[in-house]
Amino acid sequence: MNGHFIQHQGGSSVLARWDARLRLVALLLLAFAFSAVTQLRTVPVMLAVTALFWGLSGLPFAYLLRRLRYPSLLVLCMAVGWLLAGGKTVWYQFGPITISREGVHAALLLMARFYCILTLAIAFLAVSPLLTIIDAMRALGIPFIMVDMALLMVRYLEVLKEDIHNMNVSMRLRGFRNKAWSLQTIKTKSWLAGSLLLRSYDRAEGIYKAMRLRGYGRQVKREKPAPSTIDWGGLVGSMAVVVAVFWLG
Repeated sequence: MNGHFIQHQGGSSVLARWDARLRLVALLLLAFAFSAVTQLRTVPVMLAVTALFWGLSGLPFAYLLRRLRYPSLLVLCMAVGWLLAGGKTVWYQFGPITISREGVHAALLLMARFYCILTLAIAFLAVSPLLTIIDAMRALGIPFIMVDMALLMVRYLEVLKEDIHNMNVSMRLRGFRNKAWSLQTIKTKSWLAGSLLLRSYDRAEGIYKAMRLRGYGRQVKREKPAPSTIDWGGLVGSMAVVVAVFWLG
């Protein structure tokens, strides 16, 4: 499958050569540290660390912009909400709209944490194939059922997207015209969603039966090579960054 959900772009970059198990641990530690930041003075440190890891990933900046396009809509709406939420120190007022210093502080923190954490996640995960990340999650002791559910979800998102496209094309060929907020459009889209749900359920049941016939459920232990000294050094460096962020923020 050539879907964009599982493509990796990192090649042989420094971050791609880092052991995937330790890389996931470092990502979790950094994400928790960044999410706990409450002081704006820590934001430049977060941005510097994020830029450093993005440079080590070897990924083009255009790739990041494409991945941040849709999530940015959500975080910008949330930031505007915090910006207009009000506070004790009024910074700017235009009619009924009041912007406070506390609102600006909260909005900037929200955007900084969101973009830094998401950029790190893209940099750490996109440099390796999906199966490598799945194996690393299993090696870290995550229950195999959760790992397999994540794998199947990512695998069949592309199939679901193709089903939606085919059904929309089929409806248009039969004369359907998508008119916003019309009763006929809502009714047709509801039938489409119901049909897609039933088809997905039948496919999931068939996949589960096929997996059971092939022995699914019996865990097979795989020996993986121990991380190198350089890999451990990368984790120690990430932990030092986490401590510094907690100390500053």
